[in-house]
Amino acid sequence: MSDASTTKVLPVRDYDLAATLTSGQAFRWQWRERSWLGVIGSHWVRLRWDAFSITAETAEPVSDWKWLADYLQIQSDLNELVRTFPDDEPMRAAVAACRRLRLLRQDPWECLASFILSSSKQIVQIQQIISSLCERYGEPLAVAPGCAPAHSFPSPARLARATEAELRACKMGFRAPYLLATALSVAAGQFDLARVGELPVEIARAELMKLPGVGRKIADCVLLFAYGFPSAFPVDVWVLKALRQLYFPHRRVTLRRLHRFAAGHFGPNAGYAQQYLFHYMRTKANARSQAAALPLNRNLNPRPHPNPQRANDP
Repeated sequence: MSDASTTKVLPVRDYDLAATLTSGQAFRWQWRERSWLGVIGSHWVRLRWDAFSITAETAEPVSDWKWLADYLQIQSDLNELVRTFPDDEPMRAAVAACRRLRLLRQDPWECLASFILSSSKQIVQIQQIISSLCERYGEPLAVAPGCAPAHSFPSPARLARATEAELRACKMGFRAPYLLATALSVAAGQFDLARVGELPVEIARAELMKLPGVGRKIADCVLLFAYGFPSAFPVDVWVLKALRQLYFPHRRVTLRRLHRFAAGHFGPNAGYAQQYLFHYMRTKANARSQAAALPLNRNLNPRPHPNPQRANDP
């Protein structure tokens, strides 16, 4: 007798689902009728959340929910993680403002492609590009009655069969050749995404940065959000602002110097600390109605870079 079901209740402690899904890690979640709707792999999912549990609903019966628990990283001991953060005023303020924020563990291909598409775009624009890409090239998924159609994230092989002009029709602009070249490389087996997770972090970063359109920031996002490298520390416009304003006020510091500082200051879970700083700066700016002054993305470059290999480096 099958124990498959379409609903699952996951007990949680210290988990803020809303902050987690809106903190610039993933781009396929929407708030609809007091629920979060999204796609994880081949599953359309509706998530409801309270202080003690996350209730998940799928459109088709599921017998093994490990994929969801892994994605949400509900097993992580947040208190232990936070205790590894530096005990300084900026970090205490960030933790207080973003308490219970978590990191997700995403599929490496979707995460890589999404952050290639994030370059110089606001979060709402990234969501629109990815939505269009999935509608055109993803596989249709079963959804609950009354819900909008949903599609899986397109595979590298499917995107490799598209043309640059077809990808540009998804309004991704100069990012189209980067995404296409990366999809071709992965689909042909020239780049092994599975192998990246088995490498030391420095080598894994260097491997990712060989891909078109992938500089250090995007590489670190993928290392942190897809592979779970805890020391990966993406420095985007918001984190750059946090480091300069909170740790180096009235001083001129280079990006290289900030990377060295982050590597030594934020401890073994520097990537987690980074996410708190990122979300703290964004939400603080929004509260002061200053968000329009900076793009709500994870990118440092305001314009396309002439060299695709370095397109997302400052």
